[in-house]
Amino acid sequence: MRAVVCDRLGDPSVLKIEQRPIPEPGPNDVVIKVGAAAVNFPDVLTVSGEYQHKPELPFVPGMEGAGTIHAVGSDVTGWKVGDRAIYGVRPGGFAEYVKVSTKGQLMRLPDGWSFAEGAGFRVAAQTAYHSLVHRGALKTGETVLVHGASGGVGLAAVQLAKHIGARVIATGGDDARLAIVKQAGADEVVNYRTSDFVAVVKEMTGGKGCNVIYDPVGGDVLEKSMRVTAYGARLLIVGFTSGGPSKLMSNHILIKGLSVLGVRAGETPLRIAPEQARDYVEQLPKLAALGVMRPHISHRFPMEKVADAFRALIDRQVVGKAVIEM
Repeated sequence: MRAVVCDRLGDPSVLKIEQRPIPEPGPNDVVIKVGAAAVNFPDVLTVSGEYQHKPELPFVPGMEGAGTIHAVGSDVTGWKVGDRAIYGVRPGGFAEYVKVSTKGQLMRLPDGWSFAEGAGFRVAAQTAYHSLVHRGALKTGETVLVHGASGGVGLAAVQLAKHIGARVIATGGDDARLAIVKQAGADEVVNYRTSDFVAVVKEMTGGKGCNVIYDPVGGDVLEKSMRVTAYGARLLIVGFTSGGPSKLMSNHILIKGLSVLGVRAGETPLRIAPEQARDYVEQLPKLAALGVMRPHISHRFPMEKVADAFRALIDRQVVGKAVIEM
């Protein structure tokens, strides 16, 4: 089989394609013939050596994908050859065949979904669910401000928040991309490049502010968001795609009774609070079957163009998800 391999850290140009043996399943594993694998920002950081998870070189990047089950282990029940599945691995996703344990990182591809859509579901959906449900406790009727709304985790948050029954205000830096966010369910959209999102959001909320801030951007975006929080709001720190952390004023946190909550959607449910992982197994497939958080795929690349896929993400060209199709 062909696989994308990183044998030295750096920019996307270090990636190359190699021939590797098709993996054999262990007793509780399946081997999936991959139809598509999604590219995520942590993949970019892992290849550059800037992510907290640092696999040993050489490694195959990739966190999620979808395909058809090619082989099953001797102790596997409930899955058979030919079933269509969404998988999670870390790392190893950018290959034509992937071995996956049936003990958690596997779910059925919903009827009518393409492999590309399935590939882009798991990471964004887990992040949005852990953020808004486990950490933010978002309620019907509340107002949530979603930054980076045209990205994968942002768009999933918009969709899930609307399903919960919240009012969704979404920000981004491009009107065409924000039009897609609006179609996905956002009640209002704000272009932070052409307007002051603080002033606009204050006006939209009648000065009351937002109950939840969902921020995968970081930097001064989160700092400015402190000015549009309602009393008792929850600030969800999802990531730092702006390139750096934020400096929050403790007196503002005190006066407004804010909760600042870190989000580690991959680590917390799987290693720290495993009872939350049951929601991934039980609730996410139900939401997918309803069409909630169905990914928007703006870019598709063949494996030979994997570096271009990374650059599209780095250059903020992607709306929703970019995928590598095998």
